[in-house]
Amino acid sequence: MKMKERSLRKVVSEATRDSLSVKGGGQWGRGGEKGDNGRAGRAGRAGLAGGVGGVGGVAQNLPTISIVIPTLNSRKTLRECLDSIAFQDYPGENLEVIISDGGSNDSTIEIAGTVKTEKGLNLRVVPNALKTGEAGKAAGLKAATGEVIAFIDSDNVLPGPDWLRAMVEPFRDAEIVAAEPIEYTARVGDGYITRYCAHLGMNDPLCLFLGNYDRYCAVTGLWTEVPHRAEDRGAYLKVELDKLHLPTMGANGFLIRRSAWDTIPLGDYLFDIDVLYELLDSNPDDNGKPVRFAKVKTGIIHIFSGDMRTFARKQRRRIRDYLFYSRLGVRKYPWKKTSRLKLLKFIFSCLTVVPLLAQSLRGYSKRPDAVWLFHPLACWLTLWEYSRGTIAGVFSAKELTREGWSQ
Repeated sequence: MKMKERSLRKVVSEATRDSLSVKGGGQWGRGGEKGDNGRAGRAGRAGLAGGVGGVGGVAQNLPTISIVIPTLNSRKTLRECLDSIAFQDYPGENLEVIISDGGSNDSTIEIAGTVKTEKGLNLRVVPNALKTGEAGKAAGLKAATGEVIAFIDSDNVLPGPDWLRAMVEPFRDAEIVAAEPIEYTARVGDGYITRYCAHLGMNDPLCLFLGNYDRYCAVTGLWTEVPHRAEDRGAYLKVELDKLHLPTMGANGFLIRRSAWDTIPLGDYLFDIDVLYELLDSNPDDNGKPVRFAKVKTGIIHIFSGDMRTFARKQRRRIRDYLFYSRLGVRKYPWKKTSRLKLLKFIFSCLTVVPLLAQSLRGYSKRPDAVWLFHPLACWLTLWEYSRGTIAGVFSAKELTREGWSQ
């Protein structure tokens, strides 16, 4: 039976109130559906004894965390992001913030310095000569000293003071190497595209048709449609993934053990889904060290886009960067194996409109908000930008310039 939104919202709320509770589980199958063999049980606190799954930590037996934030002219969102980090109920001596800056010419660096002074954050800035967010993550990781790396974007806001504690809880299980929130948090006061993406559970509506999204989607009632197995551990789902069918995990509040890079190479770029692919590729289950992921029953705010022009520009950047880096050979996940039938369904839906309107109505029925009117427009803009980007890439694949870029 598919998980209803009401029940998911309930467990998210419970996890937010009591982030350290661990209850019994069961098996969850494809896309969040409860399997026939799922049984209620109790994990118990005994299984959590002896530290955080091989992660040590200093204060209160919590792991040290390096928060990596790539920036490039991020003055509009960075202050709120850093304030939400400073507000965390987490030992200051166990936390460092690394701003990986791509050469901002606005007040980004000044804002970081101000928050460091006012809030007493352990914060430092490192250069990102390659400018892109993916390069910024790599540069920040190379400078990080924490046992857990938290990739937080400059347009993310942590929704509550217990967010970090809830996110590190799964690392008590030695098999779990990474954790990510199960949903995006929608705020009434945010812009219409930000709210639309939060309700949809993704920033790219094409993923709705491909089924490889990674946050709760009001249209489907699922957090992903890729084949997977998951055990409900109360505050989070312990997830087993297939390396050839991965959700788009890896950003917007993605936490991963620093030791994960003992088995995968660290280059000049960190592409979100590629990290998962390389982790699974280098750590098959038959080596005796299974790799599992956690979807934590909490959210994160992602201030995605202010208007349609910005939305279209981000879609243009997405397709052009993918084609460019694929030709360079630095992309790892086999996107070319994506179902052509699903791509054709997306194109057909955009051309006939009716399926898009039906999706909007389903989403509105679960999360009433006028922003669902944007869904057909978002799909059309995505089809347009991806089509012209793909055609242009046949002749010359170029990275979209970051000159004049701002958040």
